[in-house]
Amino acid sequence: MSLYTTLARPLLFQLDPEVAHHLTLASLRLPLLSKLLTLGREAPRDPARLLHLSFRNRLGIAAGLDKNAEATLAWRNLGFGFAELGTVTLHPQPGNPKPRVYRYPSQQALVNRLGFPNPGAEGIASRLRSLREKHRLDDFPIGINLGKSKVTPLDQAAHDYLGSLKLLHPLGDYFAINISSPNTPGLRDLAKPDDLRRLLSTLQDFNRSCSTTKPMLLKVSPDMEPSTLGEIVSITREFQLAGIIATNTTLHREPNDPFEAGGVSGQPLTGRATAITRSLRPLLGSDQILVGVGGIMSAADYQARRSAGADLVQIYTSMVYLGPHAAWEILGRS
Repeated sequence: MSLYTTLARPLLFQLDPEVAHHLTLASLRLPLLSKLLTLGREAPRDPARLLHLSFRNRLGIAAGLDKNAEATLAWRNLGFGFAELGTVTLHPQPGNPKPRVYRYPSQQALVNRLGFPNPGAEGIASRLRSLREKHRLDDFPIGINLGKSKVTPLDQAAHDYLGSLKLLHPLGDYFAINISSPNTPGLRDLAKPDDLRRLLSTLQDFNRSCSTTKPMLLKVSPDMEPSTLGEIVSITREFQLAGIIATNTTLHREPNDPFEAGGVSGQPLTGRATAITRSLRPLLGSDQILVGVGGIMSAADYQARRSAGADLVQIYTSMVYLGPHAAWEILGRS
């Protein structure tokens, strides 16, 4: 048992989940605090070269944990190999009405229906520009997760994503195209072949026109029918995407799963996300990577996801339950 699980977590769990989250991020903005929380340990080492980027280890922070790019340096200090920020939308938006985040400790789960609250692409760009001017992060890639603004009609989604990409392109090491959140109406419809081709064509045309082409990945839902995976992968290969992130949160419910409306993450998602990862791996091209996310709550879950074919692994919910030493616990480093 750690001090986090015996002392800090019980106190944080007395607060509303979103309030506790904001307090934690506000604390982590202090670089000294995140360094102190490591107890002087070196970051876990498992170097990898993927996406033409250097990773000091294969475990990263998933999108959703640091939506507003508030604590980017803290994730590096806490031992992770990379961080994916956002989801970022072109237009600033408050997200869905509160309350919108729920904990289920007995199941090590969260439910959220946040709806992409964020200050918009221009605000995130300003924050990341300041970070890049002050810090070199050669061994710590920063991904940026892009989503559709709620006010943008679905038939204009491609231009909405493109607007965000234009503002953020110089500032991200890779980009994740999020078409899989269950909390923005109609977003998952963008996985339909014609809509997906239109979106990826628009984004890749711009990406290739830039002096530096950035790796682009597609983030998919765990609720997709297995029969559709082949066509989705084929489209990513058609537009030369660097890979797939599997998966987002799930709307699926087993009888004993959390009942609150929204996307479920954590332990109830582990099996579904692992199965999708295992199904995707043989479909992907040899030059494409697979990022495993969803229900990585332990070292055993991490190894299982790697064995299922994930080149990189991301966590979100386990940070809530394991705390600041999660990277060491999950990577099995003392």
